[in-house]
Amino acid sequence: MSELKVDIVGVDALGEADWAEWHAMLAADPALNSPYFRPEFTQVAARISPEATVAVFRRDGRVVGFFPHQKRGGAMQPLAAPMNDYHGIIARPGEAPSLEEAASLLGASRLNVTAWVGETGLGEPRRTVQVQLGEDGYDGWYAERRAAQGKFFKDKERARRSMQAELGELRVERGLRDPAMLDWLIALKRDQYRRTNRHDIFACGWTVRLLHALMATELEDFGASMAALWAGEKLVAVEYSLLAGDQCHFWFPGYEPSLARCSPGILLSMDTMRLASAQGYRTFDFGFEGEHYKKYFCNAERWVREAMVVKPGLGAAMSQAAVQALNVAGGGRGDRLRASVRRRWAAIEACETTPGDRFRGAVQAAGAAFAKARSGAARSVSA
Repeated sequence: MSELKVDIVGVDALGEADWAEWHAMLAADPALNSPYFRPEFTQVAARISPEATVAVFRRDGRVVGFFPHQKRGGAMQPLAAPMNDYHGIIARPGEAPSLEEAASLLGASRLNVTAWVGETGLGEPRRTVQVQLGEDGYDGWYAERRAAQGKFFKDKERARRSMQAELGELRVERGLRDPAMLDWLIALKRDQYRRTNRHDIFACGWTVRLLHALMATELEDFGASMAALWAGEKLVAVEYSLLAGDQCHFWFPGYEPSLARCSPGILLSMDTMRLASAQGYRTFDFGFEGEHYKKYFCNAERWVREAMVVKPGLGAAMSQAAVQALNVAGGGRGDRLRASVRRRWAAIEACETTPGDRFRGAVQAAGAAFAKARSGAARSVSA
């Protein structure tokens, strides 16, 4: 096979032929069927995310792949990280370089991916979950799920009646693009990050601008919008989704915390699927598994990889030595601590664009991870 080469260019340097080839690659590989792989997502995100470029891979002068990404110091991440729930190299099946090959050609000191779609033997597998509607649409899905998970869905029906009795008639709308409503949702998410001691991905500013810019992009086959649930006159839940083709990717949900007992976020997701299915949407992607309700909803899954490719050197050797020392101390604690810190650091490094902000975020992430590890060790001893 001939040598693989790469050019790193700005998004504006890609011409009509490049975008046509990009679309053809998406059509050829079902694994790339997600709004995050669409050219429109890259075009919008590249205007917003600092230091955004596209790697164009070639063999014998022919384009064989595109990888939109961003730089933070000497490190690289997929474009729009940590917001990007799927990423990889856009290519025809069998033609994409592996993650290892791409990292070597790109020459970054570190390439960090959290949801890699494509070939790699590195990292750890992670599962995302979806609702796939069949021929009977939403009604068929709900009937099947209610039969299989009766207790859960009966509880949500009671929650719906309870919230309506307490606050008034429930009303749902989707396809909303009100900037003030988006700001309300972002404020809810930021408060959640503070309460759960997670890095505030919206503090850096550009991530907020990205959501607003995507929502302002109204194309025939791509865009972003919100759905909202009111109880009486009170706005109780909002969900921001990314849309492409028949795919709806639930991206940022938020609800009024004082009404958690009524599950307004779950009720909104159900109503959003019902309304969107009537407009032809068939796949509803809930992202990574984790929240308990997803196991009751979802009937499909995808597997991605989380990995970090680091250039060999003293820093990498010291990191591995520290992990081994922690593991010797007991119970594989080093690997778990490294995974926790790495995931927090991935978000911090992607969001923050100055060394000072990245350093402050790293100190906070390390402290939170050590505190979590100590708490877990204490529970284990007491048990």
